[in-house]
Amino acid sequence: MSDAPTGAADDASDGAPRETSLDVIQRELTAFARRARAAAARVHPEIPLVSYTLLSHIEGRRGSRATDLAAHYLLDKSTVSRQLAGLEKLGLVERRPAPEDHRVQVLHPTEAGLAVLATAQANRRAAYQERLKDWSSEDLDRFAGYLLRYNAAGPAGLPDPD
Repeated sequence: MSDAPTGAADDASDGAPRETSLDVIQRELTAFARRARAAAARVHPEIPLVSYTLLSHIEGRRGSRATDLAAHYLLDKSTVSRQLAGLEKLGLVERRPAPEDHRVQVLHPTEAGLAVLATAQANRRAAYQERLKDWSSEDLDRFAGYLLRYNAAGPAGLPDPD
């Protein structure tokens, strides 16, 4: 992927265009977050976005402890516990003893959980394909680079989008 510009040249210019750009970015990321929540609800009406994210993380790590999820997403352990209880009740995750210490419980997606994730992935990919069908490969590459750069910067005290 191409390197995203650093924006150093913009720092020396008038701050008004930069502030306008930051306002647009904030507004558009908020709209993106709202669409993500709505899309998660369409995948499975009983799974909120946070739960879906946890399920996806568990699958991607081939198992995870609840405490690791809380630390990774900077969530309170009680929040993670509630979300996981809902996923367990729906039969989407199960707890198994950790191989190295049978006192520790590791969460794994069930077959039903994997099916939900596969459906969601296919639906998301189709939606992105449709939404970005008129974008050039160069534009997609640049956009992907910007997203990688933005997410690599970490939370930096940003509020959760409404």
